[in-house]
Amino acid sequence: MTDLIIRPLRPEDRPHWTALWRAYLEFYETTLPDAVYDSTFARLLGEDPQDFSALVAEADGGLVGLTHYLFHRHGWKIENVCYLQDLYAVPERRGQGVGRALIEGVYAAADAHGAPSVYWLTQDFNATARKLYDRVGVLTPFIKYQRP
Repeated sequence: MTDLIIRPLRPEDRPHWTALWRAYLEFYETTLPDAVYDSTFARLLGEDPQDFSALVAEADGGLVGLTHYLFHRHGWKIENVCYLQDLYAVPERRGQGVGRALIEGVYAAADAHGAPSVYWLTQDFNATARKLYDRVGVLTPFIKYQRP
C-alpha cells in the first residue's frame, strides 16, 4: 500500500463516501433511505459545530476508509466530549493500519477542540475491530440500552 493519507471529507468524495458508508451499514445489516445519505453527507460538510465531522483514509488513488465523529456536551465535564460514531475500512485494507490511523485522526481532532474524551460503541460480535479497539482504547463496563 502506498502512503496512507487521513484527511477531512470533501464534496467531491460523495460517490466514494456513499459506497464506503453503504458497505459499513451492510456489515451491521442496516439499510437507509437515500434521503438519510443526502442529509448525513450535507451535515458532514456543514459549518454547524453541532453537526458530525468526517475523516477519510485515502491510499492508492482512492478512499479506503471513513470515520464520522461528533463533539457534544457532557453533564460531568465542562468541555465537550467526542463520540466516534462510524469507523470503516475496506476489507482488503484491514490489518494495515487504516482503522488505527482514522481513530488517531479523531484523537487529534478531539485534542484540537479541547475534548478530553473520545468514546465509541461496537457490537460484541465485531471481533476483528475489537482487537484494534483493545489496543487503542479502554473497554468500559457500560451496557447500552435504548428505547424499544
